[in-house]
Amino acid sequence: MKRLFDDYAYGDGPREKCWWDDSHQDIKRPPLDHSQRTDVAIIGAGFTGLSAALHLARAGVSVTVLDAQRIGWGASGRNGGFCCLGGSMASDLILDQRFGLEGRVAFRRTELAAIQLVEGIIQNYSIEVDRHSAGETSLAHHAKTMGALAKHAATLDENYGVSHQLHSAGDLAELGMAGPFHGGLTINAGFGLNPRKYLCGLAKAAEAAGAKIFEQSAVTELTSRVDGWALRINGHQLRADRVILATNGYSSEDIPDWLAGRYLPSQSNVIVTRPLSDDELAAAGWTTDQMAYDTRNLLHYFRLMPDRRFLFGMRGGVFTGAKAEAAASSRVRADFDAMFPAWRKVESDHSWSGMVCLARDRLPFVGAVPDHSGLWAGLCYHGNGVAMGSYSGAILAQLVQGKVPEMSYPNAMSTPLRRFELGRWRRAMIPLAYAAYKIADR
Repeated sequence: MKRLFDDYAYGDGPREKCWWDDSHQDIKRPPLDHSQRTDVAIIGAGFTGLSAALHLARAGVSVTVLDAQRIGWGASGRNGGFCCLGGSMASDLILDQRFGLEGRVAFRRTELAAIQLVEGIIQNYSIEVDRHSAGETSLAHHAKTMGALAKHAATLDENYGVSHQLHSAGDLAELGMAGPFHGGLTINAGFGLNPRKYLCGLAKAAEAAGAKIFEQSAVTELTSRVDGWALRINGHQLRADRVILATNGYSSEDIPDWLAGRYLPSQSNVIVTRPLSDDELAAAGWTTDQMAYDTRNLLHYFRLMPDRRFLFGMRGGVFTGAKAEAAASSRVRADFDAMFPAWRKVESDHSWSGMVCLARDRLPFVGAVPDHSGLWAGLCYHGNGVAMGSYSGAILAQLVQGKVPEMSYPNAMSTPLRRFELGRWRRAMIPLAYAAYKIADR
């Protein structure tokens, strides 16, 4: 496999202190150890792959999921656990220019539908995910961004049709969101969850419906044949009529070659503290379980979890390797200390990183891979894969059966990915872009 980053990024180093692994244990699945056949092969056991497997198996389709490591090893098992609106970085203006008003609203309503899909899965399969938070709150890190939040609030009725509340700086302490903020906006859509518990619940439901899941089963070769596809795994061959690529930021440049230059992994780092006491929470003035993020381009995202641990993450990691990982973790901790000075002495033994996935047009892609009959893909959720990845898997399950999706499937999601201008050297764009973002965030 040809990958964009060095080997360290795809090893256990970046995730060895991941809190989610300690929070919930799951059974190990075996590796694929003999040649076999399936209707649909799915590469990647994250939100997209497991959701697709569940929906396909429920429809009576023979489905086999393959993961190079284990369930949720990639970004799905490393994220902040925000089931929220998102999946794109495209503005309303860009969506209007490309798809018109109707296309823009269709995509925005799909973001909401993605949250509702996850809610339905959790309820239908009785998955305990440590759910909390009544929607999400965006907090203005600068006075000028409060004006931007007010403008954003004015679009919410048309785009989503959900209720919302603007908060002045003076309101925040009473809401349990004290900090260096100039106000905020709460959107009543979404919730926080434990992504590992959700993933394991998805996997269990998919297997109960008939899906097969193999771990430690990297696909090293993907070959088109007259009668479908041949996948090489652990020295064995899996024959499939159709294939779904669900590897997102952990994709490779050559499985298939079409992916080369069309996706851009970007690091996100997270720390989790020990459980906080009531006195410690009161000292910081943060007593709510509301999931929140600030208005920086390189945003911080944070939430108090049900066990009273505090999760704090940020975008901005550029380099890989053990030293770079340690440096990125230190930067996250420094920003945490600056935002919550009352917790400077609170331990945060859990820290890790994962790769979100960006697209040239800042939109997710869910659909048929051009010029590759029987090959489908879902990726590029721009750091919001809990809801959008799950939703994309459900769409893919219908598409590979030759069905017109019953759910919303706007053009903004079905338009194939364009290549980044720098192709294989596109990583060079990240430091430059992040430097510009840091200046803009001041």
